[in-house]
Amino acid sequence: MKRTRRTWVGTALVCLLAAAACRDTDDAVPRLDIEVLATHRHDLGAFTQGLEIDGEVLYESTGMVGFSGVRTTDRATGAELARVQLPPPFFGEGITLAGDTLWQLTWKEGVAFARDPRTLAEKRQVRYKGEGWGLCSRNGQLVMSDGSAGLTFRDPVTFAPTGSVALTDHTDARLNELECADDGSVYANSWPSDEILRIDPETGRVLAVVDATGLLSPAERAQTDVLNGIAQIPGTDHFLLTGKYWPTVFEVRFVPA
Repeated sequence: MKRTRRTWVGTALVCLLAAAACRDTDDAVPRLDIEVLATHRHDLGAFTQGLEIDGEVLYESTGMVGFSGVRTTDRATGAELARVQLPPPFFGEGITLAGDTLWQLTWKEGVAFARDPRTLAEKRQVRYKGEGWGLCSRNGQLVMSDGSAGLTFRDPVTFAPTGSVALTDHTDARLNELECADDGSVYANSWPSDEILRIDPETGRVLAVVDATGLLSPAERAQTDVLNGIAQIPGTDHFLLTGKYWPTVFEVRFVPA
């Protein structure tokens, strides 16, 4: 085709408009920073996979074969209330409380453990397909991640899948630990980054991106693994954040960048 000046101008205009549209899309997703409100000691041996708060009780699940388990602590005193370990070859992942059941995922074993929330005793096991990463509970359903850019919804009693949604942007994200927030959104650690995505679980749209870099010093970060572990303190806009082998649990608020 003969390339006239009009054709070149038209092509250039399309490219400029497309680039502007891309910039508008990126700019439309708010960036949030972290305001640290308090710090708490964290077990350096905990390969954290999930955090959950119920009243004054903090639930934490841990991973790694031979070191996986669930523990509960008193948030006010830090005293351990209960603990269970997963035998090899299970690799523990996310947890969530749904009514009178605490659900615990495993990574590649395809088994979810239903536990008593107080004693952590196993009530039953349920099989599922694919990998298990993060888990949270909202509006009578469980929300689960599997390391992809999608979320799966599950029945809180049977654990059967009831639907799914894929992210409409950040489509290369690998969603890990989840928190179902009071406002209906889902916060997800984006593995292996220091970003947390705030997601509309109805549409898959990313509502905000939280920049969690700089919580640990360079020296601390050199001896730890990735950010993982997020739990909203009920009735507040405060969240607890930590990571795998981190020395600290941070109480934070998300603020405009």
